[in-house]
Amino acid sequence: MFTLIKNANLYAPEPLGMNDILLADDKIALIDRKIDLTGIPFETIDAVGCAVTPGFIDQHVHITGGGGQTGYASLVPDVSVSELVACGTTTVLGLLGTDGFVKELTTLYAKTKALEGDGLSAYMLTSFYGLPAKTLMSCVADDLIFIDKVVGCKLAMSDDRSAFPTELEILRLINQVRLGGFTSGKGGVLHIHLGALPEGITPLLNIARHYPTLISYLSPTHLIRTEALFHQAIEFACMGGMIDFSTGGTKFDAPHRCVMKALEAHVPLDRITFSSDGRGGVRRVNPETGETTYRPAPLHLNLQEMTLLVKERLLPLEKALTLITSNPAHNLKLHTKGRIAVGFDADLCFLDNELCLTDVIARGKVAMKNKKVIMKGRYEE
Repeated sequence: MFTLIKNANLYAPEPLGMNDILLADDKIALIDRKIDLTGIPFETIDAVGCAVTPGFIDQHVHITGGGGQTGYASLVPDVSVSELVACGTTTVLGLLGTDGFVKELTTLYAKTKALEGDGLSAYMLTSFYGLPAKTLMSCVADDLIFIDKVVGCKLAMSDDRSAFPTELEILRLINQVRLGGFTSGKGGVLHIHLGALPEGITPLLNIARHYPTLISYLSPTHLIRTEALFHQAIEFACMGGMIDFSTGGTKFDAPHRCVMKALEAHVPLDRITFSSDGRGGVRRVNPETGETTYRPAPLHLNLQEMTLLVKERLLPLEKALTLITSNPAHNLKLHTKGRIAVGFDADLCFLDNELCLTDVIARGKVAMKNKKVIMKGRYEE
């Protein structure tokens, strides 16, 4: 199937100006100032008035719902295809949280395959907060090598719900991710949930100092949970690491303002990513009563925070887009995602002059048209 997109103001994410884009099934086949097709059937989409960008990547979503932190009734429901499409997410990384028992890896794998079957691109991490690592096969490396959707491993640290991993235990997990990653050709990543305990990412900083070749396998997240953690993140990024700011979880300041603070501290923009923590359980403590409550983290804040960078004239669109396109693709080592280029996956978002999402194409198929979600899961109404 061929789809010809005409009059696209193209951000790849770098600005390329007005272009036509030819999609062949689920790939980008051609980009040129003007493309004329004859002799073959094709669909035409007129993108006039819109910026056309890569589809958005959310590298931290609890696609099967967060674990119940106040009993069975508090288990968070799983995510739907339409919810992801509605915020421009064409590629999602699913993971477990505190719960690796009721929320099983087998269920996570099934949900990942379901999202893929319904038209999105979906990947997953093996394991959960705890240690020893939970896996589908005999070890983390085997999961990366033999399970198609597994691109890395999950771990938690500096959190009162974590297993308090030591530096040696983290190094041994990196070894598994690295071995599995280069054997499978996936690259591999150790994605690390950070809580608010004072240690922060001290073990990761030590690893980065003593074993600099391992820094590309480390992917710490929730790094704006506290100001102290944010300052450690600055140090980590300046050493060459990738740092992830959660838009939907606990944060000491707005994510878009934290991006600017990081840039002012000389962190390269290409080392910063946004992720939503969507459908995770966000803990809130009432300072007056001490009562703890939980709510599911929303999915749409990556797009909102990205557009705030542009609307508040902090960054141009092509720079702001990297936080949810090319940067997470680089972090997860997804080599055909995050950019608009020939041979890359046909994942596109259309933004109007107000930066409102109007259309989405996922793997070459129309997922949203004129602000109406078209692509849905088969049990959605």
